[in-house]
Amino acid sequence: MSKRSQILLESGTNELEILEFTVGGQHYGINVAKISELMKSHDVTPMPNSNPYVEGIFNPRGTIMTLVNLPAYLGHSESENISNDIFIIANFNRIFCAFRVHAVVEIHRLSWTDIEKPDAAIYGGEEGLATGIARIGDRLVTIIDFEKIMQDISPASGIQIEDVTRLGERSRSDKPILMAEDSPTLNKLLVECLTQAGYTNLTMCSNGEEAWDILQKYRDSGQPLVDFVRLVITDVEMPVMDGHKLINLIRSDETLKDIPVIIFSSLIDDAMRIKGERLGATAQVSKPEIANLVGLIDEHIL
Repeated sequence: MSKRSQILLESGTNELEILEFTVGGQHYGINVAKISELMKSHDVTPMPNSNPYVEGIFNPRGTIMTLVNLPAYLGHSESENISNDIFIIANFNRIFCAFRVHAVVEIHRLSWTDIEKPDAAIYGGEEGLATGIARIGDRLVTIIDFEKIMQDISPASGIQIEDVTRLGERSRSDKPILMAEDSPTLNKLLVECLTQAGYTNLTMCSNGEEAWDILQKYRDSGQPLVDFVRLVITDVEMPVMDGHKLINLIRSDETLKDIPVIIFSSLIDDAMRIKGERLGATAQVSKPEIANLVGLIDEHIL
């Protein structure tokens, strides 16, 4: 782990690093925490009957990997010389996958407060791909929802309500749960899955700041905290305030510090798990393991 990554791991300063890249002349971004490596364009073997946006497979250093044609998915034409394209090798949801892009610009270190929540009317609401907009210099960089891309291409790789159905008959619980998740698609899926699991008192937030504002209102209401919230579930990467910062605030508050907080994120690796533990996360679950999440909720609520 680089010295820079160690600083981010230890400080919990609500910061991230964004890799800026271009497709069709438009500027996009991906959280560096999702990137395994960058690679020059490689020979690709087409796969019959695959998704139209799956370009094929290739074999970098003995590892067979799927390549997604991001320009095609985003509605752009291919570059004039595809040999100059770059492959972004990504690792999230415990899946390795490559994405073709036209060019890589640079890496930027930003605060999540610099990432604006996209306007649903402009960026498509639940069907949109933008999870945030970063202002970098004189340009806007759209942070793309790569998890949604993978779920569109391979639905089995995402959260499955069938995994909850297989848990069998369950009792209903109205104990209140607060959730912070920036993806409208995953927000909807989480509500559907947890409702199926028997949890009916769910409050959804689109980022850590919204969740923190609500928690402060509960704290200052003068009523018992358990009437409003029994458990918090949070993603890690979210605009304005990330999940790690949210946990840090909760654990630093004398009234809120004992609330169980579960991280549910596509970014759970060894380094991120260490950071979550240091900040005081009660448990951490990698997306899309929804049945494991339900089991942890049962353990800390029932």
